[in-house]
Amino acid sequence: MIRSLFGGRKKDSLPEERGPFRCAINGAFHLDTLGLQASLASGEPAMGAPESGNFVVTAIGTAQLDAGAELTRYYDDEHRMLQVIAPPGAGPESIADVSFYAPWDSVVPAGQGEWDRWTGARGLIGAPEYDADGILFTRYWGEGEDHADLVEFVEKVDDGETAREIHQRCMLYARPVGKGEEMLLLNIERDLAVTARQQGSSIEFLIGYGLGAADVHRV
Repeated sequence: MIRSLFGGRKKDSLPEERGPFRCAINGAFHLDTLGLQASLASGEPAMGAPESGNFVVTAIGTAQLDAGAELTRYYDDEHRMLQVIAPPGAGPESIADVSFYAPWDSVVPAGQGEWDRWTGARGLIGAPEYDADGILFTRYWGEGEDHADLVEFVEKVDDGETAREIHQRCMLYARPVGKGEEMLLLNIERDLAVTARQQGSSIEFLIGYGLGAADVHRV
């Protein structure tokens, strides 16, 4: 207090810690996946079981899902993401769900007809099952045998230099692997700041697994 009154040297502002894990851009986690690897050991994961290691955060995304749930996504420079769901402003003790996703594939539909085949009223995305080149996943969101609507939300993503608003349309599928579960997230993204036809977008395929909050450690 005395130093500030007499014009003491100012400290550089610290980067903002965000989300339930209270991590800033350029901060890092250590992900402990030994338990996950053990649960998948007797199966055949689509990309192999994720290995333990450090995860350096290069961007952070947030989205309000409803009044009591906020989505936080920590991204690294390999386009992997640590996704966390918790009440707005909550800390690690109130986390409802943690999952880790990595890119698997990408498709660019050619023309409106192809987009309708993927995302139309009876499109591939939203059907009760999805066959990914012989690997069968069952829809995780939406019960019954009818086609389910895609989940939509706007994610605000900040990489420390640029902030963007990304409109998301997605559907989650899952399948048993060993004693665990593997998830397939089909995601269509549109940058709200860019005026572009839908045909310029792509469908992203991400493979993911659930983690416990105790498997994620700040470093």
